[in-house]
Amino acid sequence: MLDRLRKSIARAIAPGRGQPGAAYMRSQQIGASIFSAPAPALRDAADDVKMAWVQAASRAIDVMHNNGWISGVVDALMSVMIGDGLKPNFKPDMTWAGWDQKQTSEWARRAEKRFEGYASDPWQVDAGGRYALPQLQAAAVRQWFATGEIVGEIRMIPRPGVTSNTKLRLLPSHWLSQRSDITRKLDQGVFLDPNGAPAGYLFEIKGQWNEKVEVERAARDAFGRPIIVHVFDGSAGQIRGITPIAPVLRVLRDYDQLSNATLVAAMIQAIFAATVESEYPTSEVLDALKDQDEQDGNDAGSRFESFMDQKVGWHQNVNIDLGRNGKIAHMMMGETLKFNRSEHPNENYEAFANMLLREIARCAGALFEDLTGDYRGATYSSIRMGIAKQWPLLLYRRKHIPTPFSQRLAEAWLEEEIDRGDMEIPGGIDAFVANRASICRMDWRGPAKPVADEVKAAAAHQTYRNMGVITDEMICADLGVDHEDVYLGRAAEKAMREELGIHGGITNGGIDIDEMADPSAPDAPPENGGAPANGQ
Repeated sequence: MLDRLRKSIARAIAPGRGQPGAAYMRSQQIGASIFSAPAPALRDAADDVKMAWVQAASRAIDVMHNNGWISGVVDALMSVMIGDGLKPNFKPDMTWAGWDQKQTSEWARRAEKRFEGYASDPWQVDAGGRYALPQLQAAAVRQWFATGEIVGEIRMIPRPGVTSNTKLRLLPSHWLSQRSDITRKLDQGVFLDPNGAPAGYLFEIKGQWNEKVEVERAARDAFGRPIIVHVFDGSAGQIRGITPIAPVLRVLRDYDQLSNATLVAAMIQAIFAATVESEYPTSEVLDALKDQDEQDGNDAGSRFESFMDQKVGWHQNVNIDLGRNGKIAHMMMGETLKFNRSEHPNENYEAFANMLLREIARCAGALFEDLTGDYRGATYSSIRMGIAKQWPLLLYRRKHIPTPFSQRLAEAWLEEEIDRGDMEIPGGIDAFVANRASICRMDWRGPAKPVADEVKAAAAHQTYRNMGVITDEMICADLGVDHEDVYLGRAAEKAMREELGIHGGITNGGIDIDEMADPSAPDAPPENGGAPANGQ
């Protein structure tokens, strides 16, 4: 008895005989998987990008050129990301030089003013002499949407009439070679050092006779000055970027096929406005629809025409006049004249098309309303919630896409300014090279967060400020301005008003801007808001 029990237990726990277990993606059948299709290859992100980069970039550029949805949403996201251009807010750490906050702030404001003049002059900032820095930033963002990366070159180009020789040249991403050579530590056009950091780049450009020429460029010079700017966002181990709209390239093709098929069907139904359902031959039915003049022009006869001639007497005795262009078609027994109307797009088209557009908008990082311009059914709360969810992504992209591109140029420009002596620091250029990271600290400001109602947004800021949980700097950041610029501007305006003898208005809950609250002052406003005390 004991032996039989042992054998039963052994059979029950034998492999494949109902042994308890747990696993991801398992089905009810032992040894079966919920996926019958072969599993995708598991590769490094760098290999995935290498395999798909050319096709993804070419198709993305094609849809940006030929698809109004994508072209429009890219421009919309670009405008929210950079607005009229990202502007630097210099925040150097000069404690190594023994400077106090006032000295540091004055030096930073002077650097900002000089950089503003430099960045707004295409002849100074652009190697091609065509675009100002905001235009280069916009082109870089569009290039990132198309190819997933930004490539630029910082060069020293002397030119007459300008003080700065630092120039930025925006390069097409496809100029960066796709070659890989393990013996040279070359991976998809990028030379890597032993730690995996980019040491140089291999470009394939057109020569004088349109031949392909390979050119190598170092990533930085011996002093750490950037030469090649390569910006992208990706996964661990990734060497090159890939377009962010790659996941919806197939969805875009499906949407184009849907819209084209629907349009063709609607046009066919519009062209064939009326049809005759008949058992007679088509040619004879068409002849019957002709008037007498049209039938006289056709010598070919038929039995059908003979039959119609027998009824001519009846038609001659009926006076129905519809004009020269009016015709009456007399159908025979069993015939039906059917007037068609377009059935496309049908009631399911918009719902299905909107589903595809929502997926496209989600992948692009935009609201559905931003992509389509369709605000039907949208409310203040829904728009506000949509902005609140998408705004962190836009801030992330602003900080990691156009900002590094602009930061490298500002660092190179500031190095030249210090080397030339226009911006002075203790120790000169040697101190800059030694303290580059501390001196080049800066934030890049973009447009303000979009709001659905300015009054409600201002009321929220006022409430938080009265609670003591928000600062003027945070409020100004939401508005896309620098709080120090606001303070300096208000002080300058106050001084000008005092010089001109004009009143500055009321702000901050009824407090006079210029603090003109002394009723004994001869030019102070009356306490009753300006009305004469005696009512005159």
